[in-house]
Amino acid sequence: MAWISAPEYWLGRLVLERGVAAIYLIAFIAAARQFRPLIGERGMLPVPGYLAGRSFWRTPSIFHFRYSDRLFATVSWFGAALSAAMVAGLADLAPLWAAMLMWLTLWVLYLSIVNVGQTWYGFGWESLLLEAGFLMMFLGNSAVAPPLLTLLLARWLLFRVEFGAGLIKMRGDRCWRDLTCLYYHHETQPMPGPLSWFFHHLPKPLHRIEVAGNHFAQLVVPFGLFAPQPVAGIAAAIIVVTQLWLVTSGNFSWLNWLTILLAFSAIDQRSAEVLLPAPVHVPVFPGAPAWFAVLVIAFTALMLFLSYWPVRNMLSARQRMNMSFNSFHLCNTYGAFGSICRIRQEVVIEGTDEAVISDETVWKEYEFKGKPTDVRRMPRQFAPYHLRLDWLMWFAAISPGYALSWMTPFLTRLLRNDPATLRLLRHNPFPDEPPRYVRAQLYKYRFTTFAELRRDHAWWHRTLIGSYVPPVSLRSSAR
Repeated sequence: MAWISAPEYWLGRLVLERGVAAIYLIAFIAAARQFRPLIGERGMLPVPGYLAGRSFWRTPSIFHFRYSDRLFATVSWFGAALSAAMVAGLADLAPLWAAMLMWLTLWVLYLSIVNVGQTWYGFGWESLLLEAGFLMMFLGNSAVAPPLLTLLLARWLLFRVEFGAGLIKMRGDRCWRDLTCLYYHHETQPMPGPLSWFFHHLPKPLHRIEVAGNHFAQLVVPFGLFAPQPVAGIAAAIIVVTQLWLVTSGNFSWLNWLTILLAFSAIDQRSAEVLLPAPVHVPVFPGAPAWFAVLVIAFTALMLFLSYWPVRNMLSARQRMNMSFNSFHLCNTYGAFGSICRIRQEVVIEGTDEAVISDETVWKEYEFKGKPTDVRRMPRQFAPYHLRLDWLMWFAAISPGYALSWMTPFLTRLLRNDPATLRLLRHNPFPDEPPRYVRAQLYKYRFTTFAELRRDHAWWHRTLIGSYVPPVSLRSSAR
């Protein structure tokens, strides 16, 4: 069935498949390293309690049949090992049916994790990875030419990511429409990166150009993905460039990298040769097996059917960001930063080993790996790795409601010097004995000016707003 084949996209497929496998690898490693204090048997939001009373079809996960921390770790590390093998090219060495089974295995394992991850996994890039990972099953391997229908579905996914994000901005905060959102965003985004301070201090006219360019890239360019070449390749290149700009200006887990990878579904041989030092010949592929062609067509029909819900959402005046319309996270709707914070607030956790609290009590701060705490510490680059606690702390600073379910368990674990919880942090000020009391203070943070950076060697300036959680002890937290 040569009519569904697109051999000229073999290099784009190679980058897309290996790249998605690499993102899976990072996601599984992050799950293995962080799950115990977050959702483990003794975690802040334990999986067994969450699954109690929930049906399999509401939250499909292999952990419905049995859960233990050892099993979760096994699932995570096995997923990481299989992902690493696929990055190295295992799927291209295997028969087509085996390659599809490998992609299916990764999808089932990560779906099982996401569906028990609760608020820690409530981010759009989790659904994006699952949807992209499921799509990889129908992209084939070196045994067949890339199926044109699957490539178009990858572009359709990319279109929803970009166009949905553009629409939510135009319908959301007024600053997107008057081109002023980037006066604030580099400073107030969830986790700034090492260059965010410099981006924030760009001239305001350039910030306005950034916003206008973002609108063009998200509201106009995505339509070019479905045009003939070279227009589709040019549209993909513009998306890649704008996403790399976002990569350098902040930490958004693997959202930007997955978007970049999806753009390669529109990069054909001629487009690739613009950047390659020497021409690369298109391999000769055997014809696709009839059973594979049937599966690709059936999958395309399914995705077209499921597209009704995200399309309706995008066209709605009440558009929602980052929503899955089914428990399998297929054909989701996407969007980000419909509203922008004008000031940055941070929750700072402190502890003391003093038995009696007074005005003279000395409080020591816990330092997080990614989110701002120490004003002299330059923001770090962690993406595409995802620091789940750090991100939720940003939401907690916006509204205590985001932390109702986990803040008290988190503080209780600090009062016990819980090793697994402390591994989520950069610095524990009580390495020998746990503190007697902990508390949370709310601060206003802002980037320092050039003069302040030279004088104080500080990237941030902060001002105390007030108490976020009053001092608690093990006795009071147990009530």
